[in-house]
Amino acid sequence: MILQAAESSGSLTVAILIIGVALVFDYINGFHDSANSIATIVSTRVLAPKYAVLWAAFFNFVAAFLLSLAVASIIAKTLDAKASTNEVIFASLMGAIGWDLLTWYYGIPSSSSHALIGGLVGAGLAMGGSEVVKWGTLVKPTIGIVVAPTFCLAMGFTLMLGILWICRHRHPARLNRAFKGLQFLSASIYSLSHGGNDAQKTMGVICALLVGEGFLRVKDASKGIAANEVPLWVVLSAHLAIALGTLSGGWRIVKTMGSKITKLRPVDGFAAETAGGCLIIAFTELGMPVSTTHSIAGAIMGVGATKRLSAVRWGISGRIVIAWILTIPASALVAAICYWITHACVVMYQRTG
Repeated sequence: MILQAAESSGSLTVAILIIGVALVFDYINGFHDSANSIATIVSTRVLAPKYAVLWAAFFNFVAAFLLSLAVASIIAKTLDAKASTNEVIFASLMGAIGWDLLTWYYGIPSSSSHALIGGLVGAGLAMGGSEVVKWGTLVKPTIGIVVAPTFCLAMGFTLMLGILWICRHRHPARLNRAFKGLQFLSASIYSLSHGGNDAQKTMGVICALLVGEGFLRVKDASKGIAANEVPLWVVLSAHLAIALGTLSGGWRIVKTMGSKITKLRPVDGFAAETAGGCLIIAFTELGMPVSTTHSIAGAIMGVGATKRLSAVRWGISGRIVIAWILTIPASALVAAICYWITHACVVMYQRTG
């Protein structure tokens, strides 16, 4: 009995430490993806960077009280509960964090969301093979890889065309002044969608760990955790972590998103943020984990294409697409390696202990 209590206490301590790592990932997600929320409003000079990150971080946190938790439930079901161990979840997070930091260093707006999914799959495969991965739950994230940027590109293009037609008789200078004000609204929508979709991925990982290690009971173990079973402290801590990360800003990626894809005016920024933000909120309510990075990049491309196709720097966009394609396999490989190393260390510790 004493030995079991000691093991349980040790497992809880390790789980708490891994939850801390998950929140660090969430922080890095906010840091890495702050460009998604503020690139357009900074590049159009509507807000200075230090005020833009405050604005975005506030709405990242507010999303905790406004959107459903369907995405968290989907992420938590990626692996079978028996595979959601301390070692697997830790390795998953290391794979995602490693890829995030690498792409941030090179200023490439890759997807933190897909890095996390890749990490879960890679660590799960390394631990127990293909049977521990619930491939059915990966349908929505996989669809999102294609649907999110494509729909956002189409929506950005359509919305921009509509604005240009409605405002065709307005003086350009007056139009710019009007849309500088409206960008506060569009940036709020996008930051809300970013916090709502991305923070839930961290919630899902934490819930998977809690269920897998037996610290959280669910009504139907065969179906996994439901959206209404996610603990409030998990929701608030995840949103706080991503908001703090956004406050830190990822300036390398702001430059790529705000100026290298296409030159943005206030009206362009409004159209891109509104198109991307509204669609991500819709995806979140449908329980579809999507990449906010893919989405805003697609929306910016769509807006830029309304000027002329050459207004979009397709070479830069192509390099971003390559990074998107590489994200899941690269993070999965890193996570698998991390699992093997972690497992070997645990086995060695148990033998010597």
